[in-house]
Amino acid sequence: MVAGVALLPNWSAGAAVTDDPTVDPATKATFQRLADAVFTDRTQALVDGRGTEGKQRTSGFSGKVRLSGTQSRAESSALDQLSGRKSRLAQLGEKYSGASTSVTLDATQVKGRRATVDVTETTTLTYEKVKGTEPKTTGFQAHHELTFKADRHGDWQLSGIRDTDHGYLAVNQVAKPAVAAPATAADDGPPSATRSATTRSAPAKPKNFSATGYDYKAMAAYAQKYWNDYNPAYPDFNGQGAGGDCTNFVSQSLKAGGWKHVPGYTYDWHKWFGTADIQSDSFVGVNEFSWFALSSKRVTSLANVYQMDVGDVLQMDFNKDGSKDHSMIVTYRSPQGVPYVTYHSTNTYNRSVASIIASYPNAAYYAYRT
Repeated sequence: MVAGVALLPNWSAGAAVTDDPTVDPATKATFQRLADAVFTDRTQALVDGRGTEGKQRTSGFSGKVRLSGTQSRAESSALDQLSGRKSRLAQLGEKYSGASTSVTLDATQVKGRRATVDVTETTTLTYEKVKGTEPKTTGFQAHHELTFKADRHGDWQLSGIRDTDHGYLAVNQVAKPAVAAPATAADDGPPSATRSATTRSAPAKPKNFSATGYDYKAMAAYAQKYWNDYNPAYPDFNGQGAGGDCTNFVSQSLKAGGWKHVPGYTYDWHKWFGTADIQSDSFVGVNEFSWFALSSKRVTSLANVYQMDVGDVLQMDFNKDGSKDHSMIVTYRSPQGVPYVTYHSTNTYNRSVASIIASYPNAAYYAYRT
C-alpha cells in the first residue's frame, strides 16, 4: 500500500484527473483573447480617468482558460505600478486620453500539460490636449511568451508572462530592464559622457540646424519610417542578446542624415561604419557609439535632456553602473519644449522624454547634440 501511495500524482487521492489535454483552435483563440485582456488592462491603467479600480478585462475569464492565482496577483501588482507611473507622468505634464491594444497569436507549442504561446502586442496611446503640430499618438510593438499550465481538470491557467524583445521596455511594461556587463575599451582613454539633468527647468540651448551640414529632418524621417518595419539593407539585432537593435537603428538614422563612414577595424571605436555585411562596434554598441561620437566631435554633451532637438541622441544607464544600456533618437520637439524619441527593441515611436523619465526615474541619462 505504501508503494501504491507513492505512485499517486501530486493531486489529492481519488481526484478525477484528465488525460493530457489538447489545444484546439477554440482554445488557441481563447489564449489570444486572454493575452489581449492582460495587455489591454495594463495599457488602460495609464489612461487619464481610468485606473485599477475599474473592472479588469481579465476578470471575465474563468473555467477552461483563466489566470492562475499567482499570475492574478502579479497582474494586480503590475497595474498598481502602472497607476504610479501615470501619476508621475501627470506631474511631468503628460496624460493619455485614450489607448488601443491588440494582440495577435504567433505560435503555440504544447507539451503534456504545458502550453507556450508567443504573441505580438501592438499598442497606441493618444496624448491628451495636443496643441499645434506635436504628435497625437505614441505607440509600440512588443513580443511576449505566455506559459499556460493545465490543472487536474484539464483547464488551462496562465502562469507566466515573459517579454521576449532583447532590448528595452514599453510604456506599459514593468519588468526591470536587462543590463549588459560594463563595456571596456580596447585601449586607454575613451571619452566620458557628461550626465544630463532631467528637470523641466532646462536652460535654453537652441539647435542650429544649418551649422553642421547634416539633414536632421532626414534622420527623423528615417526613424519614423523604420521604427517597426526594419530596413532590410541592415542586419536586425533584436533577439541577438542584451542591447538589441537600439544603437544600430540610431546609427542608421544618423547615416540617413549625412553621417559619413570612418572605415577601419570593427573593434576600433575610433571608426564608424555599417552596411548589410559588416558593422563597426561603434555602429551597433551603446558605449562604443558614445566613445566614437564624442572623440570625433560629431556630438557634444547636453546639460539637460529637455534641451534635445530633432536628430539628437539620448542614452540611458539603467542601473548607474557607468555602462550605458540603451540608445534613442529624437524625432520631434514640441513647442512646449518636450523632446520625443523613437527607438528599436522594444520598437517605439514618438515617446516623450517625460514618459521615459516617469518610467525610469532612477536611471542615468546622457543627451547628445548632433
